[in-house]
Amino acid sequence: MKYLKPMVWSSIAVLLLSPPLFLFAADATFPVYSPPSRGAPGGRIGGGTRGGGQNVFVLSVLAPDHNAFTTSEQPSLYWFISNPTSLPIELTLMDPQGVKPILETQIPSPTKAGIQRVRLADYNVRLAPGAAYRWFVAVVPDADRRSKDILAGGAIERVDLQEDVKTKLAKASDKELPFVYAQAGLWYDALKSISDLIDAAPQNQELRNERTALLKQVGLPSTNE
Repeated sequence: MKYLKPMVWSSIAVLLLSPPLFLFAADATFPVYSPPSRGAPGGRIGGGTRGGGQNVFVLSVLAPDHNAFTTSEQPSLYWFISNPTSLPIELTLMDPQGVKPILETQIPSPTKAGIQRVRLADYNVRLAPGAAYRWFVAVVPDADRRSKDILAGGAIERVDLQEDVKTKLAKASDKELPFVYAQAGLWYDALKSISDLIDAAPQNQELRNERTALLKQVGLPSTNE
């Protein structure tokens, strides 16, 4: 793996800064995430401020501190950066054994601060059912000194859609989808559904508040979006 092999793993340990999980009080106005009972700790990496000079920013993957679920074969992965940057950005998705990458690619450097999306379908990558994967986003300040990489990472597992959830989804409006997914413990699907609504109505502050509330429930930093 190009950037994780040479990286000093002790620096990754330093980046294990994930705040403790906390839950909002049940509030019907916001999607309430119900963490899966079998979601093993995934060790979310990053979430802190790194870099120096003009390259000081917060980098975080938008994932809980455990193996979070999706029902999608080709889900979207979301990450956050507090400042735009022209530095190279690398995305890596490790195989379920954590031995080798099944995707390792440079992605466009963000021209705007905020929430960024990577669609695995754009890279023809498919997740196997019942398999857990680790994924990483790295900002590369110095290609010759990879220990300086600014790294964030999370975990994702593809699961089958339960029949009771399938029934609820069939009856739900687009606006209700994030609520159903969140209650079912399907983090990535909940985040995608609320983000899709925001993309369709970017001026809708209510939707943005719902996404912010969802992110805060798993200790993620405020994105102000």
